[in-house]
Amino acid sequence: MSQDFVQYLYIASILLFALSLKWMSGVSTSRRGNWSAILGIVIAILATLFAFQIQRIDLLVLAIVAGSVVGAPIGLKVSMTAVPQRTAVSHAFGSLAVALVGVSEFLQRGQSIDSVTVAVLSAEMILGFLTFIGSCIAFAKLQGLISGRPTVYRGHNIVSLSILAAAIATAAFLVLYPSMEILLFLMIGFALIFGFLLVMGIGGADMPTVIAILNSYAGLSAAALGFILDNRLLIVAGALDGSSGLILAMIMSQAMNRSFLNVLFGGVGAKKTDVEYKGGQERTAQTYAIEDVATVLSSAKSVIIVPGYGMAVAQAQHVVKELSDVLLERGCNVKFAIHPVAGRMPGHMNVLLAEANVPYDQLWEMERINSLFRETDVAVVVGANDVTNPAARTRPNSPLYGMPILDVDKAKSIVFIKRSFGPGFAGVENDLFYLPNTMMVLGDAKNVLTELIASLRSMK
Repeated sequence: MSQDFVQYLYIASILLFALSLKWMSGVSTSRRGNWSAILGIVIAILATLFAFQIQRIDLLVLAIVAGSVVGAPIGLKVSMTAVPQRTAVSHAFGSLAVALVGVSEFLQRGQSIDSVTVAVLSAEMILGFLTFIGSCIAFAKLQGLISGRPTVYRGHNIVSLSILAAAIATAAFLVLYPSMEILLFLMIGFALIFGFLLVMGIGGADMPTVIAILNSYAGLSAAALGFILDNRLLIVAGALDGSSGLILAMIMSQAMNRSFLNVLFGGVGAKKTDVEYKGGQERTAQTYAIEDVATVLSSAKSVIIVPGYGMAVAQAQHVVKELSDVLLERGCNVKFAIHPVAGRMPGHMNVLLAEANVPYDQLWEMERINSLFRETDVAVVVGANDVTNPAARTRPNSPLYGMPILDVDKAKSIVFIKRSFGPGFAGVENDLFYLPNTMMVLGDAKNVLTELIASLRSMK
């Protein structure tokens, strides 16, 4: 097939990728954006197969089969609650693939490799390998395999940056002495250690931002490899991925009132509160029966539902939608308050509620909805802990302090559905539990909401 035709296919893929980003920026067009990205990558793969003479078809088929066997169950079986973990694993696989191709290119070119190529490959491999190990740590934190608390110590940033500097210095020596392959593996080792320390030093509450940053690193690594392979599609796709991930990370940092550089280098969330309250010891929270909550909701004229990770864990998005429908049938005005970092990844709540067919016009972003809480009869919080915690406004020593939150505490009445009085992912107890206008209902969100709906329907 002519190279001109291949380039046309690449251009088509690039356009589809750009349209995908555009469409994914809006909830109502996000599915179209997803299909656009899928079509773009299919065209890109086919164009690449046409562009080169295949030496070993058997190995190519084996790779396709192996990828399908691993990837298909992940795509089909992984629940929506585990999408953040799956995203971290995808970053790990993608960045490892890019990094290994870089290693292969370096070793294959041997003595003929020039200094510029070594420099670009070194940058690409450092980004690729640190993203690989960082994504693995992010997965382990999100999955609960290791603690979500940041691992920090005196001089943490000095140690991390020294290791990064060692990786860069090794890369510089590799540019000067490309025949010393030992330098390649030293550089890879430093990159892996830095990636490990980088994400271990970041608290669980900041994992949404970490995912976006790692996505950016993977894209930049792919773009660098594109220059080496003279593949324009890889350059453009990597640049789109890298720039969009970086912009998203900055937006997420702003939404959480975090210093982007602090999140970038770790240690955020390490501060502890001066006084750690324990539920039921220094303060008392009042629990209520479902019938009591149903009575309050039955007379409400306006309700704001605040979804969080607790809804995702219980897979209660469809029941939340059913509760909204029941309230609407009773003449109640219902809105959903969406915090930008609710859940474990950007847009987590939007995805879950879209799956349950919640109308887009019912989803209100934090900036629009916060002014309405004061005039709202009932705010129903479904497992949204850190993003509703008033400590972010009132307790300067809290790791959440300064983070913009949903002003749930300003509603006339609050119904908080949660499994227990335990702290959120940031490890901070929620002051909202102990307010006089808060009705705590302990239990699995799906079961509680199912009973609540039944109780509401039994009322005239």
